[in-house]
This record gives sequence, C-alpha cells and structure tokens, in this order.
Amino acid sequence: MTILKPYPRLSLPSSKLLARNVSPLRGASQRRNNSSEAVEAPPAGGHLPSIATSQILRTKRESALRTSGLVWADEDSIAPSRTIVGGRETRKMNTYQAIRDAMGIAMAKDETAVVFGEDVAFGGVFRCTMGLAEEFGKERVFNTPLTEQGIAGFGIGLAVMGHTAIAEIQFADYIYPAFDQIVNEAAKIRYRSGGSFNCGALTIRTPTMAVGHGGLYHSQSPEGFFMGASGLKIVIPRSPIQAKGLLLSSIRDPNPVIFMEPKILYRSAVEQVPADDYELPLGKAETLISGSDVTVLTWGTPVYHCETAIHMFNNPPSSIQSAVPTSLRSAKVELIDLRSILPWDVEAVVESVNRTGRLVIVHEAGMTAGVGAEIAAEVQKRCFLKLNAPVRRVTGWDVPVALQYEKFHIPDSIRILDALVETLTY
Repeated sequence: MTILKPYPRLSLPSSKLLARNVSPLRGASQRRNNSSEAVEAPPAGGHLPSIATSQILRTKRESALRTSGLVWADEDSIAPSRTIVGGRETRKMNTYQAIRDAMGIAMAKDETAVVFGEDVAFGGVFRCTMGLAEEFGKERVFNTPLTEQGIAGFGIGLAVMGHTAIAEIQFADYIYPAFDQIVNEAAKIRYRSGGSFNCGALTIRTPTMAVGHGGLYHSQSPEGFFMGASGLKIVIPRSPIQAKGLLLSSIRDPNPVIFMEPKILYRSAVEQVPADDYELPLGKAETLISGSDVTVLTWGTPVYHCETAIHMFNNPPSSIQSAVPTSLRSAKVELIDLRSILPWDVEAVVESVNRTGRLVIVHEAGMTAGVGAEIAAEVQKRCFLKLNAPVRRVTGWDVPVALQYEKFHIPDSIRILDALVETLTY
C-alpha cells in the first residue's frame, strides 16, 4: 500500500527555522500566542488584503475599461474611432453575474446558441443561468437528466451539427463520468474526421476549486487531468471582468473549451464590469504585479492567497517577523495569473523566470502529476542556466479534500510565504 506524504520541506542551513518540519511562520505565531506579551487586536477587516479588498480587482470604471488585452467585439462594426474608454459603461457585478451576462450576450447575438445542464432552467445551483430561460425560451435554455456523460455527448452532437453548445457540469468534481466523451470525442473529432467535422462550438462550464466546506466531492481541482488532451482548451478566470471576457472568447473559439469557474469567487469577487460585448485572449497569461527577484505563478482563487502572501512578505505582521529575514523584505515579487491552463503561456512564464531566476507555482490540486509538474519541467528545460533555486510548488496535499478543516488542505498565504522565503534564501 502506498503511503501518501506531504511534500518535504527544503532544509536551509542559513535558517534553523526553515529546516523545521512545522511551518516556521505558524510556529512563530504559536509562540507569540503562548507568551504573556499583550497583542493588540486587529481591526474587524484585518490588516491583510482579502478578496473583498484586493488591489487586483478593478473596482473603478476607468481601470475596468482599460483591462489589459480587452478587445471590444463591436469596435470595428459600430464605432471604429471610439476610444477604449469613451462612451463605454460599466456595472458592478460579482463573478456569477458576469458569467450570466456573458451567456446572455452570446445567446442574443447567436441564435444557434443553447444552454443546458442539470437545473439550469431555474438558474442553477450558483444562479449563473438565472433568468436565461425566461429571456430566451425553454427551447434554448433547458434542464438535462442527471448524467454528465450524456450532457457532454449531447453537447458534442449539437456542436457538430452547427449549434453553439454551452453545457454546464454542476460541479467539476462530477466531470469524470464525462471524461471519455470530452477526451476521446470532443478533443479528437476534428483530427479523426480529417477536418470534415468538429465540435469547436462546444463550451463546458463547471464550478471548481475549494469553497471552504465542500469536502472530497465538491472542492476538487481537476484541471490537470485534461492537460494531455490535445484539442481541448482549459480556462480558469480569477474575477468578474476576466470571467465575462474569457467566457465570451471560449464560446466563440473554434475549439472545445472547458471553462472552470472558482466557486468561492462567484460572490466574493466584485468588479466594475464593462457592459458591452468584449473578449479577452485565450492562451495568454497576465502579469498582475511586476517584480525582479522571484516569480509566483498561479490561477483562480490562489491568486488572492498569493497577493496576501506577498503583502506579508514585504510587511510581515509582528507575530511572524522573526520568520521573514529583514534582508529579504525588499525583494520584488512578480505575480502572474496563468488564466489559460491548456494551452499555457510558455513564453510569458519563461520570460519572467529568465529575469527573476526563481519560480514558485501555486495551485489547489494535489502536487503529484498536477499542472505545476508540467510547468516546472518545461521551465527547468528552458531556464536551467538562469535558475538560482529549484522550482518550488505549493499545492494541495496528495489526499482527498478533507471534510473538515479544508483550509489546511489548500495552499494558503502562510504556505506561500514559506515558499517565498525558502526560494529566496536557497
């Protein structure tokens, strides 16, 4: 029987703290709590950035309309002389509202577009399809039987016959029964038919990642299982603006796309989202914070954990200051959101690592054979002579997601901060 073990920590001779099996940061905090020294209570919202207060989110109209890579779908046909800001409006939306808005635009402009899945007619579990059946009719927005294999197969058939199929798998954890249809049919049908048929108009939406209490059947991150399926695209947005633009690009892309939506961000991430039809590029990563000393690469919910970790790294709270050497605090950390998992933006990642010399990859899925493994191997091959430290992965543990204490399973800001210190002191 194979015994699953956590990834061993690096033992650093320059720091006894970092050679411990227990996180030095957690240990420092525990020693602080056990001491008699008075600790001032933090403000209600805490000192550290959260999803609600993230500087990454675009909460102002001007910054939202200047989102990097944004392309207006009507720019050429309606107003070729209009600037990217002039005349455009935004609306405050959370992620599920932005996804609903994207599907509404896609269906209004494409009469062949249909939305289907388990319970989508009344809005779905997360309300992403709320009101679509009333707006477009039950022939275009309808429920399916509880069969993921059937949903994927039906979507493939619709797409092959010329429809735009937008399928919903209620949870990414239940995409496995549809695996054969997706990997053996959707991904290969263009190749198999010599280009005579394709199901490029198929988009499969599904909620993914941890939600805090989902356990082993509602908090998985299965994006890595599709990495070897040539012919598919895998996309994971981090925010409402990203969700709308990337989903519209996915629906219109000439390849089948699995669009994975981090469920905890459905309501917690809020931005001013452009009201017009726009797209964001697939296969392109985005640099959120520029830096020169270490690259942090992630996607989905961990983007915000990484932002918190970087803030703690540069300005550590008093309870963990002893675990973050003063000499490191001025280091510049570059944060990249990969966005597209397949294909992933090799050029952007390699360019960043060649500049910084260090890479930390963060994802919620387990470490073994995760997406980070593929990225680490490619970076090692292309950046070997530039690397100043081994590529570090901070991931979920190689065990089923816990029914309790889910927070200890995911790569939180403390574990990411550990990895930054270890990598910079290697």
